[in-house]
Formats: sequence, C-alpha cells, structure tokens
Amino acid sequence: MIDFDLDKHDIHHVHFIGIGGISMSAIGEILLDLGYKVSGSDMKASTTTQRLSDKGAFIHIGHHKTNISSCDLVVYTAAVKEDNPEFIAAKELKIPIISRAEILGLIMKKFNTSIAVAGTHGKTTTTSMLSVILQYNNFDPTILVGGQLDAIGGNVRIGSRDYFLTEACEYVGSFLKFFPKIGIILNIEEDHLDYFKDIHHINQTFTEFANLIPNDGLLFVYNDDMNIKKILPNISCPIITYGEQDHNDYNATNIHYDKNGFPSFDVFFKKNYLGNIHLQVPGKHNVSNALAAVSCAHSLGIDIENISKALYSFTGTHRRFDVLGVVNDIKIIDDYAHHPTEIKATLQATSNVPHNKLWCIFQPHTYTRTKSLLNDFASSFNGIDHLIITDIYAAREKDTGEIHSNDLVREIENNNQNVKYIKAFEDIVDYILKHAQPNDLVITMGAGDINSVGKMLLEKLKG
Repeated sequence: MIDFDLDKHDIHHVHFIGIGGISMSAIGEILLDLGYKVSGSDMKASTTTQRLSDKGAFIHIGHHKTNISSCDLVVYTAAVKEDNPEFIAAKELKIPIISRAEILGLIMKKFNTSIAVAGTHGKTTTTSMLSVILQYNNFDPTILVGGQLDAIGGNVRIGSRDYFLTEACEYVGSFLKFFPKIGIILNIEEDHLDYFKDIHHINQTFTEFANLIPNDGLLFVYNDDMNIKKILPNISCPIITYGEQDHNDYNATNIHYDKNGFPSFDVFFKKNYLGNIHLQVPGKHNVSNALAAVSCAHSLGIDIENISKALYSFTGTHRRFDVLGVVNDIKIIDDYAHHPTEIKATLQATSNVPHNKLWCIFQPHTYTRTKSLLNDFASSFNGIDHLIITDIYAAREKDTGEIHSNDLVREIENNNQNVKYIKAFEDIVDYILKHAQPNDLVITMGAGDINSVGKMLLEKLKG
C-alpha cells in the first residue's frame, strides 16, 4: 500500500501519461469533477481526448518533457516505459509518479462507500448490473466500468461522494492499491500467468485483496467456487455468500430460459423467498453475475422488486454477447471471451439462441495466456460447426516465437474437431460469406480487435 495522500501532499494538478486510454480518461474525468486541474498526453487525438478537453482538461498530442513542467503528480499505465520522455522528466524534477491503480485507490478514499468488483471473469458485466441498480434506486453513484455501458453514456459516470463503484483487476496485484468498503469476488481461476506464478499465487493475491476490507465493511463471495472456498478461512472481514447451493446466504433456483436465451430465476435469502429476476442478457454465467449484484444491492437496503425492475432494463455492455445485427437471417454477435472458462460460458449462452449452424471466429489474446492454457483452450470449443482461429493478439507482449495460433489449431484437431486457421480478417469475412446459410449464428470472440470482423461481415452482407 502506498504512503501517499492527495490532500496531505497538496496536490492540485495531475498529469496522465496516456490519458486517451479507457481507464485513464475516466479517472481524469473523475478528478476534474473533484476539483483538480488535469492534463495529459497521448500519441493521437480521439473522441476520448476531445471529451476530456471539452470538460476542461489540458490535452497534449505526443509525449514531450515540457508537458509536465507545472504538474504536482504524474500518473502512468503499465504501457508506459521508463524511457518515456515525460516519465524521465518527472524523475528529474522530483515530481511524484504513481500508477493508474494507485491513483484509483486514492480516489476511492474520497468516497463514503467504495465498492470494488473483483474476479477472473464477469467484472465488467457485474459492475454494470450493479451500476444500473444503484442508478435506478437513486443512489447517485460515481462509476468507473471497464466497458462501454449505454446506461451511463460510456465507461464513467460522475455522481455524488457517497458511493463509488469500480472494477478491481487482479493483474500485477493492481487491486491491492485500492481502499474498498465493500468487495465482491466473483470467481478465481488461473489467468495472467505472465505475472502470477501459479494458482496458489493467485489465491494469495485475492486473499490480500479481501483483507483490505475493514471490519465494518462487507465481502460478497461466490461460494460455489472451489478456489474462493480455499481462501475464506484466511479472511477477517464480514463475509456474505451467494451461489446456487442453498447453504449460501443468497441463492438462485428455478433457472429457466426464454426463447431468446435470457434466463430468469428465483432468489432466496437465508432460505426465505425474495422474488424473481428476469434478465435481458443470455447465459447461465449471467445468473451468477446478477446474483452477485442482487446480493450487494439487497444488503444496501434496496428491495427486491426495484432490483428486479432495474436488472430487467439491463441489456448488457458493448462486446459482451453484443448482437451487431441480423442480415439475410444470419445473426452476428461479438463477445469479449478470451479465457477457456469464458469461451465455454459464451458457447453455453448460444445454445439457448435458436440457430442452424454455429460459426465461431476466435482470436487468442496474448502469447503467454495461449501457451499456458493451450490444452484448456483446445477443449473449449465443443458444439461449434465452423471454427476459425486467427493470429494471436499480442496486446502488451512481444512475439518470442514460442507459440503460434497454428499450435492451437493442431491441439483442436487432436480433439477431432474441424478447425481452420485464417490469418487475414478480409479472408475470414470472404470465407464466411461464401459458406454461411440463413439462420446461421456467427460469433466473434476475443479481447483484441476481432470485433472488426463482425462489423466487416455485417457491411458486406448488407451490400
């Protein structure tokens, strides 16, 4: 935990290196509302930087040492290297430099109740669900979510100083810089193995996160998760459990799906019936996400009827089972799934959506994840009629030549499943156009830029 405070250190002007990023821009907007002078630099102008400029931030295009001459604090992301001219200048001028996670933690201290949603999967969706519930019930929360949520007009909402709601990412231990009053742990699995040594390291990090919550706070945990159960004895704050099993404080039963694949379920609290929830997003995994949001909201004093109404209005965030369109009776969906568990959950959701043949175009995300979870990925695509794998999206990594998408293709073929490797997005679109039939369902999956395939396909089908 950092020994730093925005007020005690007399901070008035905060500068962001890479302010155009989705999280950095949102933090900048929150600081502007809190009364700070905000400046930042990015390599190119965008609608995001223009939005910040319109709100009063000073935006520099390009990174130059002169950009930070008058600031009191510099914030950087993991993408910023130490040879960045602004990073170097800040060190030379002895201006404090902190990470994105650290500034987010300091902001949380300024709110009466900060809620942090953690877990390997489902953070964005659960945070978005809880955002909608809190807004619907006039809690006026300040919100930072890791996706585009139409209900708040983007990824950030400025509200009162009472409630602050954000995702809490475990990568490089980022959420250990936070100051949550309320925490949610959705699940714990192996991921980000370029940083974590193994599942024991991951469990330990989530334990440390849970123990940041004070004795007068609350921790909500999905108690049907094996790894969560392992860490519970080492957590000291008050715990509320949820899941499908009836020994949990909150549990979901009688799960049904409508003709669109949207689930409904009954909620019980300590074996007493509360009410029914009907979602407008598909998949069993969203029952778990919704139950986490329901448990937290109900504990905050919101009655189940108003929770139910709010969740029924929730139609998802961008890139989470996002229906891009239907042309010539071919439905095109994009999903952010980039981990074996997420892929299985998304494919389970498609099973409740009427279709003829199922097409899946998957873009692996990062070399380390693809290599470390290769066998798990290979066994994740059951039930797909046409599977296409494209090149690995590097993200923050460099290609060392140790792993290629063709390695994944070979492992999938060993499972006796038909699969094709196609490198160019244009060739993928042309192949689908040649072979897809009416009533087919096409889904693109991955956390990179694979969503552009769906958009290209949609335009060509319209043409």
